[in-house]
Amino acid sequence: MKFVQVIEYETTQEEEMSRLFDEWMMATEGRRTVTREFHTRDRERPTHYVDIVEFPSYEQAMRNNELPETQKIAEEFRRLCESEPRFMNLEVIDEEP
Repeated sequence: MKFVQVIEYETTQEEEMSRLFDEWMMATEGRRTVTREFHTRDRERPTHYVDIVEFPSYEQAMRNNELPETQKIAEEFRRLCESEPRFMNLEVIDEEP
């Protein structure tokens, strides 16, 4: 069953965050289990972001989370946020085109 993680956060450090995401992408090439990701910004609140990350399954998401590079980036990610990010872990029960 597909699994989606939604990460909601506030940051004023968009450039640093972008650099961090690029670093993670390069460091996990060929090993990450993310199948798709949307990095979004709220039009009405420009420091409010929501990332939507898709995985083949919950188990694959946990495998991705256990990568040392993911753990390292997660610490830096939290440092760049204005407050603790909010994580929603969602099992996909239906999908339409």
